[in-house]
Amino acid sequence: MLVKICGITNEADAMLAVGLGADALGFVFAPSPRQVSPQVVGRIIERLPREILTVGVFRDESPERMVEIVNGIGLGAAQLHGNESSEATRYVADRVAMTIKAFPAGHPGIRRAVTLGVDMVLVDGASPGSGEVFDWRLAEGVVDPARLIVSGGLHPGNVKDAIAHLRPFGVDVSSGVESGPGRKDPIKLRRFVAASREAEAALAEAGGWEQLDGDESDGTGRQRSSDVANSDASGRSGHWAGAGSRMTPFDWQSD
Repeated sequence: MLVKICGITNEADAMLAVGLGADALGFVFAPSPRQVSPQVVGRIIERLPREILTVGVFRDESPERMVEIVNGIGLGAAQLHGNESSEATRYVADRVAMTIKAFPAGHPGIRRAVTLGVDMVLVDGASPGSGEVFDWRLAEGVVDPARLIVSGGLHPGNVKDAIAHLRPFGVDVSSGVESGPGRKDPIKLRRFVAASREAEAALAEAGGWEQLDGDESDGTGRQRSSDVANSDASGRSGHWAGAGSRMTPFDWQSD
């Protein structure tokens, strides 16, 4: 299962998260207390192990600029957090190794997200960035769990329950492991990763990710989480690569 630490602003926190067992790091390029420049992220990426998934987080940026940044500094994925059109989403998905599209819980566009060519769907609270937990029932059945990343108010004390309830491909946290905006807390980070791994092990022992029909898919042509983790949308091998009503932009201005 993918454990993603978002809102990384400096090399020290990036190396700390990786050392504690995180699989993915998110870097925010949208206006935010956690905003970083492509130049800073490029230098951080050079120091990271190759197997770490690095994700550029954007909000209503031009698709051309998103592709330029992701491919230009060698990020592994683009995460779209705004009101990006279907055309913009497809443009990015066709040109970067992996695309994650984020939605507030209950948004009607979630169900058709995979038709836009994205690899993963991230579900967050109604006021993303607020650190508030959403009703996890809103994420039930709206997307294949093998494509689902859960965010929204996660912290060391509740991530086990979120994983047990939704059995997602991954979990995403930012403020829940911080001592302040953009500054990660070592103790909270360690506890979050440990709790995530404990929940992952419990599900694996119970067969929580092995309830699909057949050896390779769930009978609808979709891959299992373990298979998605080892190939991108084009089938290339790699460690992690693989209109509706207007949605509220993610608010990274909050603490």
